[in-house]
Amino acid sequence: MRMSDLSPLLSSIFGFDSFRPGQAEIVTAVAAGEDVLAIMPTGGGKSLCYQLPALARDGVTVVISPLIALMRDQVRALKAAGVCAGHLTSANTEEETEEVFDAIDRGDLRLLYIAPERLASGGTERLLRRAGVMMIAVDEAHCVSQWGHDFRPDYLRIGELRRALGVQTTAFTATADAETRAEIVERLFDGAPPRTFLQGFDRPNLSLAFLPKNQPRRQLLDFALARKGRSGIIYAASRNKTEVLAQALREAGIAAISYHAGMDPDDRRDAEARFQTEDGLVVVATIAFGMGVDKPDIRYVLHADLPKSIESYYQEIGRAGRDGDPAETLTLYGPDDIRLRRAQIEEGLAAPDRKQADHARLNTLLALAEAPVCRRQTLLAYFGETLAEPCGNCDLCLEKPETFDATDVARKALSTVFRAEEWFGAGHLTDILLGEETEKVLARGHERLSTFGIGREFSRKQWQTLFRQLMALDLVRPDPTRHNALRLTEAARPVLRGEQSLTLRKDSLQRRDRKRPRVEAIVQEADEPLLWALKSKRRELAEAAKAPAYVIFPDRTLVAMVEAKPKTLDEFAALPGVGAKKLEKFGRTFLEVLTGEIEPEAHPARMRAAAKGAGELLDRLQAAQLSLTYGVDGTEKPLSVTTTTLAKIAEVRPASISALASIKGMGDAKAERFGPAFLSLIAEEG
Repeated sequence: MRMSDLSPLLSSIFGFDSFRPGQAEIVTAVAAGEDVLAIMPTGGGKSLCYQLPALARDGVTVVISPLIALMRDQVRALKAAGVCAGHLTSANTEEETEEVFDAIDRGDLRLLYIAPERLASGGTERLLRRAGVMMIAVDEAHCVSQWGHDFRPDYLRIGELRRALGVQTTAFTATADAETRAEIVERLFDGAPPRTFLQGFDRPNLSLAFLPKNQPRRQLLDFALARKGRSGIIYAASRNKTEVLAQALREAGIAAISYHAGMDPDDRRDAEARFQTEDGLVVVATIAFGMGVDKPDIRYVLHADLPKSIESYYQEIGRAGRDGDPAETLTLYGPDDIRLRRAQIEEGLAAPDRKQADHARLNTLLALAEAPVCRRQTLLAYFGETLAEPCGNCDLCLEKPETFDATDVARKALSTVFRAEEWFGAGHLTDILLGEETEKVLARGHERLSTFGIGREFSRKQWQTLFRQLMALDLVRPDPTRHNALRLTEAARPVLRGEQSLTLRKDSLQRRDRKRPRVEAIVQEADEPLLWALKSKRRELAEAAKAPAYVIFPDRTLVAMVEAKPKTLDEFAALPGVGAKKLEKFGRTFLEVLTGEIEPEAHPARMRAAAKGAGELLDRLQAAQLSLTYGVDGTEKPLSVTTTTLAKIAEVRPASISALASIKGMGDAKAERFGPAFLSLIAEEG
């Protein structure tokens, strides 16, 4: 299949004039029938890479996806673009399921979305055979890996399905280090390497920032208030915290809702629907809200608590800025977060080697949090990429931190841990270093330790910061079997013995938070009322259709409307994200908002021609045929050409009288009368 066969579909169905970077190569390989593994950054357009080839071939593509909300949203978007698609999930209504089976019986279905858990049903394979499945597309393929952040055992059945059906298999994910990629190949492709595309993990439109917790409620509220009116996600570690923080945001005047797995299913669905349709809404959620979010215009992701791994962090911040426009991320973290994540690993049921790997992944995230140089360079290095220059779009690039030689001060802290026999937490260890004769210190005779009082040059908060940094570097680790007492790791021994130096950031919890850059205005100030008017119309249409707002048009297309200010359907059709179906359904409605005038109804063929860039040529052809209805001298038998036929001529652009005559609705007589004028107009178009 050639790219020339796919480009018209890209424009007419999805409304795009060109592919995003990296998409074309993947689409070409998938369309050619190759098995493919594609690792693309979130927002890079993974779904298009299997949707477009699916529409250009016969048969059904089955998409295996882990989240019902994501499946439903993608099916809505495809249907809005005129594609016959469906999903079979536990949340289906009886009508939705019947619609899918009817489409299979008619042979119309092109894409079918199912959850991996459905593969456990014996009837699924028979259904897919009957549907005529020609390709399996696995979304969020990292879930096949036991090292992945969201292991789903039923993903392991995909390999069995692939062998049973003997069809092409493609897999897509945004999060997969080398170990995870190897496991995907083994489990999904039986170890036979597919064509692999590693498009990179960088999301340059996302600003990255970490901040030690210092009155974290105030830090969170200040951040959200400065971005009032923008959609955002705030991740919290517990169900209760999501509700408490959402209430605090509402009391501060920010539209906010909570979301977690313990909510009533109807309340969860209502929360999902509100977040998809309401502009400027903030959701405070546990990771239950994670991958299922397909809203492209989320302007920030804030972690109120430290994520559990660097993969989780990358996946969760990936919800922001999927439209490619600037978006912000901020992660708040503190010693309690580190203790919690260490305890979760140690108290889990995983094998020792898995626990060690999980500690290593957490260490990488903590190293990112405490990094003294560009965060994006540190993050990409974990995924095997090199960024030659600092990114200029993280907090450490925007305000370079001071560093200092912390070898001696770290040795004092580590020595105190050792001399206290690794039985105490940071608070008691700080008392020893400051020479505080507390009841607990005296009761244990710790005033006689050689490190008693040797740390008076630092304040208590500075020692707390230092212990946090030592925990982040995994030089000391909380031991849940000893009430989270700090114990030394092997990595601490060279520092303690003076064999290895240590450089840390001068990081005081007493300093004011860094001033973070505001996201620039999306449109000029004078155009903001028009943008809000377009958003209001979009929300009205979305609520009527019970669909996410972006299914009508994403923010990027609304911004393009404001910037281009189209006055005709032809100009409107040229906007990014406007395909033939959406032009027909929504073009006149949005033009009325843009121009303030009611757009007259257009012939459906004229609308389709406009979507293909042939609308103005059709108008000229129509004018020419009207002038020649009775021939050149006005005395001949009347002949006319329908708008549908004229639209076909404008699209095909024949180069000869014979080619013109062969078009349905023309014939020799009409070609003879109208041909010279039509061909002249076509030639003028170039």
